Amino acid sequence: MFNQPPISSMPPVSPAPSIAPSGASKAVGKSGNSSIIKTVAIVLLTLLVIGAALLAVYFYNEYREAKTEVDRKIDEAVLSHEKELTDELEAEFAEREKSPFRTFTGPADYGSVSFKYPKTWSAYIDKDASKGGNFEAYLHPAEVAPVDNSDSLNALRVYIETSTFENVTDRFKNNVERNETTSSVVSVNGTDATRFDGKLERDIVGSAVIFKLRDKTVVFQTDAEIYVEDFNKIIETITFNQ
Repeated sequence: MFNQPPISSMPPVSPAPSIAPSGASKAVGKSGNSSIIKTVAIVLLTLLVIGAALLAVYFYNEYREAKTEVDRKIDEAVLSHEKELTDELEAEFAEREKSPFRTFTGPADYGSVSFKYPKTWSAYIDKDASKGGNFEAYLHPAEVAPVDNSDSLNALRVYIETSTFENVTDRFKNNVERNETTSSVVSVNGTDATRFDGKLERDIVGSAVIFKLRDKTVVFQTDAEIYVEDFNKIIETITFNQ
């Protein structure tokens, strides 16, 4: 037999470490950065969309509120205009209904005081002076208020009194001194008369025109300011015999 040399044992050979190519590392880094950028971009875009939506909702609500307010003002203006037009038409109708005016004439022995008044008014003579004394007549739209009630207000009172002019006008003296009533001189059928405007009695605020007629004193009075316009027209139509 041939003698063979002994076989020595060799240590195991470790596999060589694998070395990643440098290009692959750079590719991984770029991919990560790209993902972050995309994420940030998506977040920003989402925030922009949400912000735009919130702004849109805000401006829409502002528009709705503004439109509602404008619509309300338009509706109010329309209603106000309609009411004004209705009131104007009703006033015109009421004025037309007053015509033609009626003529009222007092007793002949007291100067035949005459004047025109709306035909929609009623007249009531409380004292006709047929047996002397004072003459009293009351006129008012539709129906005359009770003349025996001190709280009653009538559109027109006509008195022909046996009292002197001075005594009658003195009734308003205190109110004039307290500046609750104004006094002025006006002309009635060519005769000077005294006019009082303001507080006439305790609960009466209106106007009165007073003038002499022979040995009597004539008083025209309205108990409320709302009838002053009609009162003024009536005063312009007064006639009498001296």
